[in-house]
Amino acid sequence: MARDVISRPSPARGTSLLGLALAAAAVGAIAIGALAIGRLAIGRVTVKRARFGSLEVDNLMVRKLRVIERDGSNP
Repeated sequence: MARDVISRPSPARGTSLLGLALAAAAVGAIAIGALAIGRLAIGRVTVKRARFGSLEVDNLMVRKLRVIERDGSNP
């Protein structure tokens, strides 16, 4: 008995390239989102306690800060 065998065409290579392009775009979008979230997190980091020589600062709010440098000769 002879049988007629019909082979199905394989999926076009364009669909696999399209899938690869979509995957690359998705990975890029995730990477850009992660960078944006990291940048926001770093921008919101606050210094809760700072120490400069003998000055210790804890929970300080300053609206306007003026620093005047004086040398030892002027009182």
